[in-house]
Amino acid sequence: MGKRRRSRELAMQALYQIDMNGDDSDEAIDLFFTHFKGRDDLKPFFMRLVKGVREYREEIDSLIERFSSNWKLNRMSRVDLNIMRIATYELLYCDDIPYRVSINEAVDMGKKFGSKDSGAFVNGILDSIRIFLKKRD
Repeated sequence: MGKRRRSRELAMQALYQIDMNGDDSDEAIDLFFTHFKGRDDLKPFFMRLVKGVREYREEIDSLIERFSSNWKLNRMSRVDLNIMRIATYELLYCDDIPYRVSINEAVDMGKKFGSKDSGAFVNGILDSIRIFLKKRD
């Protein structure tokens, strides 16, 4: 498994844990990373994703909710939501990552960690966000 893919998976799990227990302190995130035996070479990208989603969460959640027809964030699977948060952060703020990579990685994580419909659900919302951002810029 590639370093970035593993970092994304760890970031999704950390963000899920933050949603569940409400502790988003740097110490809690470091403890999570250490507990799950994240390799040192994974930590920079992992931290970039987790801190980025935390910093821009309001903007990210607003975009996800805007393009998720008939779905409120509080009704979405926490797994799907955090996968989309990471990918949306990448679409907005990671110019070094092609949008196709961000979306494909998110779809793959949805298939791996979510329900049988997660891949298609994640893909539809992220593609709508991508189109919106392209038109906006």
